[in-house]
Amino acid sequence: MSFQVSKVNDVTLIEVEGQLIVGNRQELKQGVLEKLEGGDLKFVIDFANTGYIDSSGLGVLVSLSKKIREQGGELRLSSLNEDLRTLFELTKLDTLFRIADEKEQALEGF
Repeated sequence: MSFQVSKVNDVTLIEVEGQLIVGNRQELKQGVLEKLEGGDLKFVIDFANTGYIDSSGLGVLVSLSKKIREQGGELRLSSLNEDLRTLFELTKLDTLFRIADEKEQALEGF
């Protein structure tokens, strides 16, 4: 997995490429926490190039969402493929996250 971080207006956009799994979840968590500590409060994580997220990856997303909300911010997700969307629905995580079909939609109205 790799990820690219960019800024779109005042929103931090993180584009994940590859699988988000136990072996690499800490990289993503650390990257987001560094931005949060730097004062960023609006985050979109885009999964357009991600085919798989394991339970530890889901755990990291939940943990990040909680930390960001505690600081008064928001974490949104975008571009989940059909399998990932089903995973979020089955685990009821679709009620925790605002999930957009495209990153442009996630960035709107922040």
